[in-house]
Amino acid sequence: MSIPESLNEALEKFAARGKLLVCLDFDGCVAELVADADSARPVPENAAAIEKLAELDDVVLAYVSGRPLETLRELATPPEGTLLFGSHGAERWLGPDSPGLELTPAQEAGRIEILDTLEEIAADHEGAWVEHKPAGGAIHVRHIEDIELGERILDEARAAMATIDGASSKDGKRILEAVVVKSTKGEAIEELRAATSPDAVFFAGDDVTDEHGFAVLGPQDVGVKVGSGETKAGHRIDAPAALADVLNRLAALRG
Repeated sequence: MSIPESLNEALEKFAARGKLLVCLDFDGCVAELVADADSARPVPENAAAIEKLAELDDVVLAYVSGRPLETLRELATPPEGTLLFGSHGAERWLGPDSPGLELTPAQEAGRIEILDTLEEIAADHEGAWVEHKPAGGAIHVRHIEDIELGERILDEARAAMATIDGASSKDGKRILEAVVVKSTKGEAIEELRAATSPDAVFFAGDDVTDEHGFAVLGPQDVGVKVGSGETKAGHRIDAPAALADVLNRLAALRG
């Protein structure tokens, strides 16, 4: 699979810089987007390319995902030393001394209310299900074939979340997430930039929430949107299966 010429030129300039930070979304980017979230795994070619990058000097790898941190670690099986931001940045692992996510009593009460409310909505609609997360929860409708019905369920969930004190909602691909800790992938990438002091940042993602990440990239950085849809990213590839070519090209240039 060929890489767009403009992206290839951007990778050549990016690879020539000193220290690099390579940030990757998981679902719909490294892994195919699947209805059964627990079955998501990295596309094998992507996993192999990521391993190559992990072996290079002055290349820092990071996953920036909406998944809970432990789930991300289990499903993505990142190379040793990979930095991890889960729950859209609310959870982080920057090394053994990284603090865990701690909620205040009010936040924990809000989290429970979010989960209880989403579970009640899902119980009324066959195929809808709720993912429990450390900072809140998400209702998924990917199992529902009727797209319009799925959107109505998400609208119902949005309206319900708006009544819960401290709840912040995020839209994704046939999913609505509500959390009690406000964070974005843009904030996560900026924190990673501050922690690792790279000369340039690469970020690949596919979803609406990844746009916050693309928005913080500068002229020396490279953003790659995976799939269709409006984007702030400077470059685009068709699907997760195409990411391996991009990462392998970067590894070859850097090597």
